[in-house]
Amino acid sequence: MSNSTTKNMIITTLMIPTCLYIYLLFITTSSNSIYHSLYTSTSLITNSNSTISHHLYTLTRRPHVAGTQANADAASYVLSTFTSYSLPSRITSYYVSLTYPISRSLTLTQSQSDPPTSITFDLTQKIYSGDPFATNEVLPTFHAYAKSGTAVGKVVYVNYGRVEDYDTLKQMGVNVSGTVALARYGEIFRGDIVRNAHLAGAVGVVVYTDKKDYGGGGGENKGYPDDRWMPSSGVQVGTLYSGAGDPTTPGWASKSSSECERLSNEEVEQSGDVPLIPSLPISWADGEFILRSIGGQVANDDWQGSPDSSVYRVGPGPGFLNLTYSGSQLINEIQNVIAVIEGAVEPDRFVILGNHRDAWTFGAVDPNSGTAALLEVARRFGKLKRKGWRPRRTIILCNWDAEEYGLIGSTEWVEENREMLASRAVAYLNVDCGVSGPGFHASATPQLDELLKQATQQVRDPDNSSQTLYESWITSSELPLIGRLGGGGSDYAPFVQHIGIPSVDILFGGGYPVYHSMYDDFVWMKKFGDPMFHRHVAAASIWGLVALQLADKEFLPFNYLSYADELQTSTKVLHDEVLHKGIDFTPIYKSIRNLKIAANEINNQIKALEETRGWEFLRNKDSLKVRELNDRLMMAERAFTDRDGLRGRPWYKHLVYAPSKHDDYGSKSFPGIDDAIEVAKSLNTREAWQVVQHEVWRVSRAITHASLVLNGGLT
Repeated sequence: MSNSTTKNMIITTLMIPTCLYIYLLFITTSSNSIYHSLYTSTSLITNSNSTISHHLYTLTRRPHVAGTQANADAASYVLSTFTSYSLPSRITSYYVSLTYPISRSLTLTQSQSDPPTSITFDLTQKIYSGDPFATNEVLPTFHAYAKSGTAVGKVVYVNYGRVEDYDTLKQMGVNVSGTVALARYGEIFRGDIVRNAHLAGAVGVVVYTDKKDYGGGGGENKGYPDDRWMPSSGVQVGTLYSGAGDPTTPGWASKSSSECERLSNEEVEQSGDVPLIPSLPISWADGEFILRSIGGQVANDDWQGSPDSSVYRVGPGPGFLNLTYSGSQLINEIQNVIAVIEGAVEPDRFVILGNHRDAWTFGAVDPNSGTAALLEVARRFGKLKRKGWRPRRTIILCNWDAEEYGLIGSTEWVEENREMLASRAVAYLNVDCGVSGPGFHASATPQLDELLKQATQQVRDPDNSSQTLYESWITSSELPLIGRLGGGGSDYAPFVQHIGIPSVDILFGGGYPVYHSMYDDFVWMKKFGDPMFHRHVAAASIWGLVALQLADKEFLPFNYLSYADELQTSTKVLHDEVLHKGIDFTPIYKSIRNLKIAANEINNQIKALEETRGWEFLRNKDSLKVRELNDRLMMAERAFTDRDGLRGRPWYKHLVYAPSKHDDYGSKSFPGIDDAIEVAKSLNTREAWQVVQHEVWRVSRAITHASLVLNGGLT
């Protein structure tokens, strides 16, 4: 049937004054009928901001850190909500290693003053006037998995603590060895800030939120609650663990508190995924005070703070820091909440939606804006289900626990169900910080790009109802329009990077200044993030529409031509980087050409089957051929993984998308090649460049395997 015929049918159906005709066709035809898709799609875009607002308020009344009773209560709320929508639900528990603060202190001695003076910082976030959620349940500020101990030394300012920042200090003749590094948040993952400091010889690290980056740039901008910016006492907390899942059970699930194989603390430290020197997070007020105690050379212009800040110098000293941290490590229960809508035609094919529930404090943005959207999607699915709807494929809604500590709840579940997911999961759709402001952003594995664009064309822009979200997205977004999923920043990581499952991550707003502080509360969301909760509604609509297309379309809406184009672009970037180093990228370019041929061929096979069958699509003929084509589309992403994983990081199996070795948040294409290039540039030996060439061959073989899967035949 032609596209024009289809469009005419949709328009005609929409003109019928009642949905009875659509409903009758929906319950009497196969689940993939065009009327069924129309019915479910239009049902899914109904407004429901008051329901979402209620969910968010309920979830964020108390801090709910993983492993606490408050977070268990939040899990019970999610479970009861799923159940109230008639979705079969359960809690799946794991017993994992989590850390909590016992004591911490930070003292600055200013030896340059006469007489020398010392100040001990109180390390507390101030409760703002009229705070309706004021509570003593907020944990003291700390870094999860921080090394317990004491660090004493002159302070050195290291900017963002990146590898290139230490290169700059070395060029300036600044010796970091034996010092306490002062770094500002931003640019890279906090765990890599501490790790890079240790590699440079520092004995401890203090990380602060600079007013330039989080406080509105200083000047007349005010901190929360008067404005959206981080107040002067605000502290960004978070994990330092750079792995995924329970650090004591790498690669297998932590199913029991007692009868479970675990690594010792010493073995965890030897893995390189946890820090080996103590650290503390502090506010920008405390950070600026310490900066004023530092002498030495003036820092570069791009290392300076806001215009109203004092001049930043690099040191070392004369300011002298004494940092002490003591933490406890416990095996605590965490709870994933799972709801299942079983498929009517292919119940053994899974479309998975996921969001985490645990937060460092109240978590209005991170993560419970996403949790509220997930519950809204569940409500709409429940409404459809009560009308007799069942998806073609099984839909699984997952509310993860302990994401903040290191993607633990999702990773344990993936590791426990690895074989089932590898053979049956169609796609994973993630929402973490669902809403923090205006502007839609999406990241995905490339075969899902077109599906994302189509979904945004069906949803109105929550900030301008005269246009679709797609129209505002393409005019306001910087290129590339859709990001990639190489970073380790959220729960898509175990699905993409460990197993190779096509995935999506969506959000409104992007970065926000009160991130991971006690000021990420319902009041901030109501005043600054999404006052009318229309963005939450839009997020739920896009999320649900993408899920429905994946769950209900007879042929999976995957486009591997987009993947091939993305691989071509990424290869060119790396090729240009080592243009005169003798590295031959011909194997990758050749494998990409073959992938394009295979992608075109499977697209043509699907098109031919649709055209020759005509109205027979209302019957269940050719079901085995449909299944076989869909399996090829589903399994092609798995082919980009390698059983040995990345060099030195075997848990990461995906050879196209994985985190940067020096920045867990950074998204890298061809991470194995990129890591090898960085080493080769440093060593500049023949052997090191041979490793780069080997990684090129590994990637070319993976792309070739993906082509073979799409072709569907043995060689």
